[in-house]
Amino acid sequence: MTHPDKILRIRRARYLFLFLLIWIALFPSQGLAFGFHAHRLINRMAVYTLPPEMIGLYKRHIEFLAERSIDPDRRAHVIEGEAPRHYIDIDHFGESPFQSMPREWDQAKNKYSQDTLIKYGVLPWHIHEMMKRLTAAFRRGDLDQILLHSAHLGHYIADACTPLHTTLHYNGRNKAERGIHALWESRLPELYAHDYDYLAGRAEYISSPLDKAWELIEQSHGYVKPLYHVYDSLHYVLPSDQMYVYEMRGQTTGQNFSRIFSSAFHQGLDHMVEQQMRQAVKSTGDFWYTAWVDAGQPNLDAHTRQSISQRLLRLINNQESQWGDIKETTEHPSK
Repeated sequence: MTHPDKILRIRRARYLFLFLLIWIALFPSQGLAFGFHAHRLINRMAVYTLPPEMIGLYKRHIEFLAERSIDPDRRAHVIEGEAPRHYIDIDHFGESPFQSMPREWDQAKNKYSQDTLIKYGVLPWHIHEMMKRLTAAFRRGDLDQILLHSAHLGHYIADACTPLHTTLHYNGRNKAERGIHALWESRLPELYAHDYDYLAGRAEYISSPLDKAWELIEQSHGYVKPLYHVYDSLHYVLPSDQMYVYEMRGQTTGQNFSRIFSSAFHQGLDHMVEQQMRQAVKSTGDFWYTAWVDAGQPNLDAHTRQSISQRLLRLINNQESQWGDIKETTEHPSK
């Protein structure tokens, strides 16, 4: 038999949540444009963390850095092997995965096999690989590759700051929770990112980029259980017919999480999304700055007056034509 005090506490919790939901409904937030808003915004804001020696070049090409930030997600639908670069299902590797998983690729491959690592994601190692590519581009003075690798590196760093990119339960532990990834990574930033504080400070040198990538993933993974706890609590108190709405997106009408549910989830997370986006902004700036320092701090003044090559623009146009029919989505094709 359930204790009367426990029943009373449950009822009070229900009333508290319902009061919160009614309050939110009366004072809704205004949304921003749909799409890969968060990735574009993170790269854009990371530019302002850079020192004077770098910011001139990056500010001139800030639109390129923002727009090309979404290339990796779109590429994942047409290029085999791209999707595992966006996540690591670290909880597959036991109860204490950050203690058992070797940080170095060769050691991890010897312990678990390359096929296993690819199956469950290679995000931290790919961040490290992208870092090496960017450093080499700085050394060569290759403007096209500096900008392209910077834009793409920012995408993977943002993925590492997303809790649901670190777990087997990427998009729900059951059918009732399907869609939680898009809710966290897309819906909430679209609705509330305009109110976030992105002042992350100046970019700082990273002594070990690979260790930093793992640090970001471990921090993000710590939010997985709290995130699901808030989500399930709202499912408990909110009627199912108030969870979703149908909204116009481009030329089509689709189902999305309601503003009532999104607002309650956002408040229940207590600034988690804002904190992780700011972490992504700061970390992206740190990685860009570190690549430049490791390349010998080359003078970028000449590149500031240089334009992106016609060759790269033609390559991008060709890719865009291949990607033209791919819808903007936060779903990975491998999941």
